[in-house]
Amino acid sequence: MFENLSDKLDRAFKVLKGQGSITEINVAETMKEIRKALLDADVNYKTAKSFTDDVKQKAIGANVLTAVSPGQLLTKLMNDELAALMGGTTAELDLSKSPTVILIAGLNGAGKTTFTGKLANFLKTQKNKKPLLVADDIYRPAAITQLQVLGEQIGVPVYANLESQDPIAIALEGIAYAKQHGHNVVIIDTAGRLSIDEAMMVEIEQVKAAVNPHEILFVVDSMTGQDAVNTAKVFNDRLDFTGVVLTKLDGDTRGGAALSIKSVVNKPIKFIGTGEKMEAIDVFHPDRMASRILGMGDVVSLVERAQMQFDEKEAAELQKKIRKNKFDFNDFYSQIQQIKKMGNMKDLMGMIPGVGKMMKDVEIQDDAFKNIEAIIQSMTPHEKENPDTINQSRRTRIAKGSGTDLTEVNKLIKQFDDMRKVMKQMSNPAAMASMMKRMPR
Repeated sequence: MFENLSDKLDRAFKVLKGQGSITEINVAETMKEIRKALLDADVNYKTAKSFTDDVKQKAIGANVLTAVSPGQLLTKLMNDELAALMGGTTAELDLSKSPTVILIAGLNGAGKTTFTGKLANFLKTQKNKKPLLVADDIYRPAAITQLQVLGEQIGVPVYANLESQDPIAIALEGIAYAKQHGHNVVIIDTAGRLSIDEAMMVEIEQVKAAVNPHEILFVVDSMTGQDAVNTAKVFNDRLDFTGVVLTKLDGDTRGGAALSIKSVVNKPIKFIGTGEKMEAIDVFHPDRMASRILGMGDVVSLVERAQMQFDEKEAAELQKKIRKNKFDFNDFYSQIQQIKKMGNMKDLMGMIPGVGKMMKDVEIQDDAFKNIEAIIQSMTPHEKENPDTINQSRRTRIAKGSGTDLTEVNKLIKQFDDMRKVMKQMSNPAAMASMMKRMPR
């Protein structure tokens, strides 16, 4: 995510490295490089120029503290201005009405239907809502089926009328159904349409007028860069939507759409799609995204993702087992599954300050745990519960059964043993205190 832009900004900051003070000349040189980086990232020209002019004025007028280097000061200013450029504050959905009606609009292929499912899952699991999905795309073959499959996958009902070819009637029927069955959120998945197709644009205006939605979310593929921004502007002129959803942000190494869209359409980015799984959706936080672009990580989002996946009761049980040195391969396997649910591994690494830059040329496959899982699954229930009983002959059998070699099995078991020792020490306050005393100062 934003890898190319982050690299180029990093290079631009090197102009100020080692400088004793900020001057108009060295700031102008840095800003020239930053503007180039933003344009290469497909950021709107006016946005890029206005942004760099603002940062330049603030940098030259800044009262530089002696403890802060020019590079550090400019990074701080860039962080604040990038966050402001992307909206400044987090824009939450307005869920105060019951039922809250959310209309989803966008182009063909932008990932509208998938996002509709992700949003329903997010509202159900994170906001304790009872959503209803309305299949209102009467044009795309299998659109209704796709939404029904997603609904079944996340346990959210779908209202569909296969007999009707009237999207306005279907939307109104869906809202009536929601009221009758106690659903407090209605998410209407409309057909993808091109802004040049006047008949289709008139149709969605009519749907909006009929259902009077509380939220209209415009879904756009972030990888289309400036085209995404231009399309959003045309749709906003017709629909006056309440927020933008950027899909496929995990594959966007440039970031032009995320950086330009707020300044061009003056509507906030509310959600981002970060993968294919139903959990791969994040509320958009401009300040956190700015930190990530500048290579400073995003620990808050990492912790939030972890909290979503790790059950407090399970964590308490696990802590007891660790104290008693009873942590076994079943527990280890369970932890791996929870980590996998948190998202793409490289994306998670990028949230740790400093690690994103270190890992930029490292390929981390989504199936990074595949061999470890195969090894654990090749163990008997007794072996999983009693790791100390896994002798050499058992290791040889596990290696054959998992399709790995003995070296990998030995390495995993050694790492597991080392991890158990550290966990045991960390769960014992006295042992931790003793260990801290022995550390060199």
